[in-house]
Parts: sequence; structure tokens; C-alpha cells
Amino acid sequence: MAPLIGNLTVCISAGKYITRSITRCSRPITPLPFLIHSNVPFPSFLASHIFRGMLSPFARRWVFLCVFVFASLSLYLRFSLPPESPIDRLTQPHFLRPAFKWRNVPAQHPVTEFTPLPTGPIADIPRVQHVFEQESDAEKAEREYRLGAVKQAFVHSWEGYKANAWMQDEVTPLSGTHKNGFGGWGATLVDSLDTLWIMGLQDDFDLAINELKNIQFTTMSATKVNVFETTIRYLGGLMSAYDLSGHRYGVLLDKATELGDMLYAAFDTPNHMPVTRWNWRKGALGEAQVAEKRCLLAEVGSLSMEFTRLSQLTGDDKWYDAIARITDTFEQSQSKSRVPGLWPVFIDAANKDFHSDTTYTFGGMADSVYEYLPKQHLMLGGRTNQYRDMYLAALAKAKEVLFFRALNPENKGILIPGTIRYRTKKRTERVAQGQHLTCFAGGMVALGARIFSQPEEIETARQLVEGCLWSYESMASGIGPETFTPATCLPESWPDAEEDDCQWSEQRWHKAILSHANSLGDVENLAERAQVVIDSRRLPPGFVSIDDSRYMLRPEAIESVFVLYRITGDKSLQERAWKMFESINAAAKTDIAFASVNDVTAKEPELFDSMESFWTAETLKYFYLIFAEPDVVSLDDYVL
Repeated sequence: MAPLIGNLTVCISAGKYITRSITRCSRPITPLPFLIHSNVPFPSFLASHIFRGMLSPFARRWVFLCVFVFASLSLYLRFSLPPESPIDRLTQPHFLRPAFKWRNVPAQHPVTEFTPLPTGPIADIPRVQHVFEQESDAEKAEREYRLGAVKQAFVHSWEGYKANAWMQDEVTPLSGTHKNGFGGWGATLVDSLDTLWIMGLQDDFDLAINELKNIQFTTMSATKVNVFETTIRYLGGLMSAYDLSGHRYGVLLDKATELGDMLYAAFDTPNHMPVTRWNWRKGALGEAQVAEKRCLLAEVGSLSMEFTRLSQLTGDDKWYDAIARITDTFEQSQSKSRVPGLWPVFIDAANKDFHSDTTYTFGGMADSVYEYLPKQHLMLGGRTNQYRDMYLAALAKAKEVLFFRALNPENKGILIPGTIRYRTKKRTERVAQGQHLTCFAGGMVALGARIFSQPEEIETARQLVEGCLWSYESMASGIGPETFTPATCLPESWPDAEEDDCQWSEQRWHKAILSHANSLGDVENLAERAQVVIDSRRLPPGFVSIDDSRYMLRPEAIESVFVLYRITGDKSLQERAWKMFESINAAAKTDIAFASVNDVTAKEPELFDSMESFWTAETLKYFYLIFAEPDVVSLDDYVL
């Protein structure tokens, strides 16, 4: 029987040309695809059969017509179309070229042995969430009203995205256009999938799932991929939705695997450290690539949860192996840094030097490395103590050198994570600046206190959360700023004060303001001179500077308030969360969605045209969960 070519089988027998949908032949012939690649030139092979009289006149005309059309088309494509670039030839499939898959790209530095996921029984991890009492009917009604208000804010944001920026990364909430800063794969859509599911917006979830099938996580218009941002927004968004939806939507895991294969290629370097700002075209073409000599701590160290989960879901250890190598380097360098226990903001991934730089913080460019430590311990079921030990060492040092107390009129116990700059062995500089990004710390410490049986650290967590709430509740808008500097209770600020003296006085505040402005001078007219600064900079009591007065719809503050509420059951946190939400809702809502706030010190602040995906993916999710019933995404069931 002759091989089939589509629905056509060609048999050459006894000088006759026969075509049928299925034809039995007296002898097999070589199928057409093979003839094209045979050592005999295709036209001459046919000609030899034609001149032997083996094809009828009709068949000969048909064959010559096909050859003519094929040759003409080839010449047209060869000479009239612009030449393809090497990357286009590789990544753009057509009928003669298979679809490009990152999994099939040969590794330049293949891993010979993968570090497997830890095995064995799950550790006995203490319960995380508070045991909540039955609420009254009045409490339930109020809670559900607030829950509905948060949901409305999400729907308003989502509808604005759908109408003005569908399948783009972000909607611009003032101008009604879009931005594509994260690959153009629809960052808001993918990052918000879990929020859609949690809020029960099934129709929109299904719509997003259907659109997801059209996203190809293989190429992008941008030259470079931010591996960290792509991992947390896209890979995290896909897998969280997959887990929350009970693994019912296979496309979520398929797309996560597709993207994971792409990101894994960024680790194809001589030392298997990732290229954090990665030229994906070079990776696809197999060109040499090495990790950067100067990269951000967070961008190297904050891939662990997503890569671990992908290995757990697929059974493929390669992703866990990739981050295990990074974790081992962090562990080895933690005690060698200039501030032992912490890692510097900038690290050298090319030489695996994670300890030589001089700036240390829980703030931007470093934050999520520390945040992931207790969460990764949970993700692995406590089967290894590596992440626990690293977390405990980091927290101990942070309490010693980073956390500082702020002077405030209510004399509240407030802790704020600052920054330390190493100058020499005998001199370090402590920068008492608060950041919205460090507000994650309260939730992290609360979670660590529970899972590592450190009940005394719940108070540390409370004071850290209190510091962030203070920054919100002090501003005229009711919203916390991006960065700020408070008057501190540090002994070096007040040489004549006892270390534990943090009692409020206006004189101390005024001195701190003028000292920060480098205009302290003598004590004459101290109050009057300080008042000029207070009025010009709209400083609330206790603050000496609002260094960056923007609010960018960030989630860190409400995330920690939510976590502390779920762990302690303190209902006053719900009340304060509601005030936070009301303030943001009043200040940031536009006709299209929600916009970032330009100056939180103003009662009616101006806005600027940005709504990053974390607003719908995280900020509104945490506002929703703090008013949801406690078993909705329980901290004992999920790692957030």
C-alpha cells in the first residue's frame, strides 16, 4: 500500500495515473516528501518517468503546472520579501517550519545533575491563623458591606482595563490608553487571575482564561526580559490561579510551563546564575551569556517560590534546581557580608559574590528576598531548615541595626525598617528613612513568629505594622507616602537622651526638623523656624521630611495589616484597614479605573497616569480578604 499524502495517494503502475482517497497499489512507491529530499533532482526524476510514457498527458500538464507554481512562489518569496533576521527564522513558524519551543533550545552549559525537591514527611508546623469566634449579625452585615465596596473597586478597575487596554499590560487610568512595560503579554490580565477567582467573578475569569490561550510566552517585542518582574507577575499569576481553581484549568499550568521554559534559559550561564535583565534573543540563538556583575539583590533572590511551585506541579526538578543553587550561595555568604546576617542591595552574580557591597536594607531592591524566606519554608513543608535558619539570622540582625523607633505624639510603640551603609569596620551610617516597600516586614515577622514558634516576635510585628499605619493615618489624604523620614529615638540623634527615651515633645520634633534641614543653629526662635519648614512641606507631627510623597497603589501596607489580623484576630485592624480603603477610594478613583496619587500630604491630591498590575492583583485582593470570612484563602492552606 502506498503511503498517504494528505487525502491523496499517488500510484504509478502499468503506465496509468490513478488517484483515489484511498488506493491500493500493486507495488509501493516513494512518497512525495522523500522525493523532494532525495539525491535525484526532483524535476529530472519526474522527467525520466514522463519521457518513458508512464504519465498521461493530463498528468504531465498537472505536474508541470505544480512545478511552475512552486518555482514561481519560491522566487517571489526569495526576492520580493525582506530577509528574515536570525531570530525570526528561529521563532516565527510557518508551514515549512515547526513552532519554536524554548524547551528545545540546546543548552550551552547543560546541568548534569539536578538538585531534587526535598522529600520526606511534612514538618509539624504550628497553626498560623487565629481561631475566630462567631460574628454577630450586625458585624456580618457591616463586614459584607465593606467586602462589597472593595469588590466594586476591583470591578471598576477591571472594566476600565477591559474597555481601554484589553490584553495589554496596564491601562492608563487618566488618559484611557495603555502601557506595555512588562513584555506586552497582558500583565494586568494574568496577574489578576487569582483575584477574579477569589471574588467569584466567574464570567470574567472564563473570559481571561480564553484570552490566555492566545498569549504565546515564547517571544516579546522588547529586547530584554526582566526575569524577576516576569516571574512574579506572570508565572506567579498563572500558578496561583491554577491552585486556587483546584487545578481545573489545564491551560494555566501549560502556560506556566511554557513561560517557565523561557525563563529557565536565562540561567544558561557558566555558573548557572541568572541573567536578570536578559536578552532573550541571544538566549534563543544560543549565543554566549553570563550573569551580570552588578545586579539587584531582589532580582536574583526572589524567584524561589514560583520556581519551586512549578517544579512541584510539573514533577520537573530543573526549576527547583535553578533556585537551589542561588539559595546555597546566599546561605554561604550570609555570615560573610559586612553586616553579617544581611545581604547587600547590589551583588555580583557573575562571580557569585553576594556579600561585598555596602548598603543593607529591607526596602526597595532587597525586600522580597527576606519576605520569601519564611514563605519558602512553608512551600517546602518544612522539609529543610535552610530557609528557616537564614530567616532567623536576618531577623536578629535587622532588629539590631535596621529597625528604629519613631518619635510620635501618641508615644505609640512604632518600629520602622531603615537602611544601613557600611563605611569602615568602625563606622556605619544609619539612614532613618521609612519606605512603603518595607511595610511587608510586619506581615513577614508575624508569619515567622507563628511558624517558627516565636510568640515574642508578635509584638515586633505589631510595632512594624503600627509604623506603616502611622504613616497612613498621619497624612492629610489618609494614605501613606512612598518614602518619609521621621524624627527618631536613636541615641546618636540625641546624645543626651537615654536609649529608651522615646517620649514626645514638640521641641525634640522641631530640633529634628531643623537638624534634618541642616539649619539647626542655636535654640533661638526654634519653634518659629521649624514652623516655616512644617508649613512649606506640610509635615505632620513626628515627620521631618516626606521624601517621596507619591502613593503608587502599592499593596505592602494592607498586606501586613491583613496577615496580622488573620494571625491575631485583632478586629481593630479591620477598622483601620477600612479607613485606608476609604481614603484610597476617595483620592485615587477616576472615571476609568484608579490612578496613582501624586502627593499624599494634600487633602485632595492630584493624580498621575499609572495603575500597575499589583493594584488589582494584590492591593485589592488583600483589602477584600481582610473583610472576607477567615476560611477564604486561609493562611493555613495557602502561601500568599
